[in-house]
Amino acid sequence: MNKAITEGLDLMPPDFVDGLDVWSSGDGTAGTTTYATDPSGSLVASDPDFGDCLEIQTATSPQSLRHMGETPILPGCYLEVSARVKLISGPKPGVRVAGYPGDASGDRVSGLGVSGPTLSLDDYGRVYTVRAIVGSGARIGVDMVWGTQPVYGHFGINIVGATGAVVRVESVTVRDVTDIFHRKLMDWVDVRDYGALGDGVSDDATAFERADAAAQGREVVVPEGSYFLDRDITMLSPVRFQGTILQPDNRRFVLRADFNYPAYADAFGDETLALKKALQALFNFADHDTLDLQGRQVNLSGPIDVHAAVGNVSVMRNRRVIRGGQLTADNTPAWDPDVVTETCTYSPSNPLKLTNVANAGTIAIGSLVEGFGVGREVYVRGRNPAANELTLSQPLYRAGASQSYTFTRFKYMLDFSGFERVNQFMVDSIQFDGEGRGNGILLPEVGIWWTIRNCWFFKAGLRGITSFGDACQGITIEQCEFNASDSADPIATRKSVGFNTNKNDPKIRDCRAINLRHFGVLSGNGNIVNGNHFWSDEPDDPGDRTAGLVFTDKKSKSTITANYIDNCFMEFTNEHQADARNSSNEVFGRVSIVGNIFTGTKVADFFTFLVMKPIGNGHRMDGISVIGNTFDLFGGAVIDRVDEYDDSLGSFDLRETVDLVFEANTYGSVRQRTQSPALFDHVQAAASNVWSVDASDVLPFGSIALGVDSVTPHAPMVSGGTPFIGVPWVATQRGANDKRIDLNFPTPVSGRVQLRIRGDKPNN
Repeated sequence: MNKAITEGLDLMPPDFVDGLDVWSSGDGTAGTTTYATDPSGSLVASDPDFGDCLEIQTATSPQSLRHMGETPILPGCYLEVSARVKLISGPKPGVRVAGYPGDASGDRVSGLGVSGPTLSLDDYGRVYTVRAIVGSGARIGVDMVWGTQPVYGHFGINIVGATGAVVRVESVTVRDVTDIFHRKLMDWVDVRDYGALGDGVSDDATAFERADAAAQGREVVVPEGSYFLDRDITMLSPVRFQGTILQPDNRRFVLRADFNYPAYADAFGDETLALKKALQALFNFADHDTLDLQGRQVNLSGPIDVHAAVGNVSVMRNRRVIRGGQLTADNTPAWDPDVVTETCTYSPSNPLKLTNVANAGTIAIGSLVEGFGVGREVYVRGRNPAANELTLSQPLYRAGASQSYTFTRFKYMLDFSGFERVNQFMVDSIQFDGEGRGNGILLPEVGIWWTIRNCWFFKAGLRGITSFGDACQGITIEQCEFNASDSADPIATRKSVGFNTNKNDPKIRDCRAINLRHFGVLSGNGNIVNGNHFWSDEPDDPGDRTAGLVFTDKKSKSTITANYIDNCFMEFTNEHQADARNSSNEVFGRVSIVGNIFTGTKVADFFTFLVMKPIGNGHRMDGISVIGNTFDLFGGAVIDRVDEYDDSLGSFDLRETVDLVFEANTYGSVRQRTQSPALFDHVQAAASNVWSVDASDVLPFGSIALGVDSVTPHAPMVSGGTPFIGVPWVATQRGANDKRIDLNFPTPVSGRVQLRIRGDKPNN
């Protein structure tokens, strides 16, 4: 504990861990019961906020805590008594600073106020600071006015309210705040006056602590020089830097009164190092949950390995935020990706492992895996060099038993991959300016409820936000912009990906993505994709386009609503299913595509906006709704249809399709308007027993004619010159491709009907 020295007087009480026999549960005078014997108090080790502390269970009201040492009170001296406390359980009490005023004879001075204002502990687990000022004069801000008769005090706190509350107390602090009332000539202190040398070699840590203790609200000045600090330092006072700090990587420097990036930039003089030290402090103390860059551009000479910068924390479950600035990747080799090629063994029976990896130790966690039969955005999640094994983020859909793979480890401006878990982290209003070199954010292996909002990924390498594990569970990405670094390349050769997810429940909202190969690859289910605008443009090439969004869980349970999909398409596949080629009779769908705008300019006539691509044979479409969307083409482009069934790697059992709805959409410059149920107007001029209606071009995703909703005559039906009274019976799945239906009559009939043909069957 730091010591505050006022004219040679030691004001600070000892730590609780030094012995509870000097801490009274009475008024602090000699002979009163101490917490060494009082069962209502006990020491607690390693509290996450306090470290070693005192835990009190209230047995009376007020429950007292007093230091039995005599803290001197001098005329004209004003002391602030404070304590950091938190409520663990039980009734919610109040806490207030309290004291015992003693005179020169050791007797209590009567008639004085002996407690400060009461602070209510309303939230369990929240850290509160209760404080009060005691002094001789009746000045504004003095809570306990004691005059000149008391010469010492026993100080501590009272806990008031219903009994049974469990409260932890970090410490009781006493410091001299006389200068609040009697201003000194200078409003700053100089660290050199307390022994700092600033030679870059001598340890100036003690001098900084002494200057901070003496400042008591004033500013601490660090003159020109290099100040080596060889231990963790927390500065409570504002600090003005003219010189810079040198500190080992494993030592922390906490600017409690100035916790923001510009202060760290002033302190360390190197922008990359300053950000590392600021992040180190962010993860290591509870007074602040946000690191604000305050609009600064931070030039990064290399990737920020956040875990290595923090040094001593691998799990973070408390909310933390970094916000408000720009990260720019300098032109250095540090951003070059690491690429390794290895021959590995794969078995679908162990779908997340590559084995027989000769140099597994050279392949970095978070590396992208590429090779035959490997789906998009598969990453190395773990490695075991001793066993020659790698763990993958997703299974491989048709990899060979032994084949070559390429592992590419991109470098990220914020790399969290070293953490075991980080929950509830927010990146807010940051521009990631990768200059085509630095990638954006690499999430930790495990986490939940990350939020990335109001961010710009401008030429952020080839990846904006990458998940190599489960930290994308419940992630929110909203109001972000992704601008490709390879937009000058032909669309078919682009490699940039805005984001990927491996787990469930992501919310992708109100983002823009420009000219990436893929805006996003979503591998979990429960996806909510709403209000985004993503496009991929190559004005001089009307050829192939790429998927703006790729959904790789065939039962994706996704809703895709009110998006603007421009010159790209959405693809639904199962490429992250182990040995997908052996699938059969498995559900493929569970997706709602509602109220989106689909636009194309200068695309080929074979271009489509929605692609179903099963891998393996015999899947069945189940639960696909495409409702209320607008499909339109401009610039002279005309396409054949908006939907596509890609059977190059697998097939659907079209006879088993259920809950397929494709209706209430609008079309412009589309030759065939896809529908299911599809409305037909059939005129039978020549009387016939069988009226055939072909739905080949109308039903979506290659589906066949499985049902008819209704048959309604729109003119008198005639048989042999007389009106026909009766109804036909329907035969479905007619013709060579099962896409025709037949209306069967008992006698040759002519006439006109409207009917609705479905590409799905009843689901009962």
